[in-house]
Amino acid sequence: MGVKMAEKKGGGKVEKKKTSTKWTAYEVSGNTLKRRLKSCPKCGPGCFMAEHKDRSFCGRCLYTEFKSKK
Repeated sequence: MGVKMAEKKGGGKVEKKKTSTKWTAYEVSGNTLKRRLKSCPKCGPGCFMAEHKDRSFCGRCLYTEFKSKK
């Protein structure tokens, strides 16, 4: 009877690291970068607002702009 070595958890599979989504806020055209999302009017140009179906929202200062219904 031999002694078994401990098996690795997860079967030895290596999980891939998720990539960052912050690069989706920019669009590259030639040598210029263009910001796709709107900046927060209270926080300034470094803070982007999230785009929802019915509103734009800043997660930092909680500023909200509602979109008009047509």
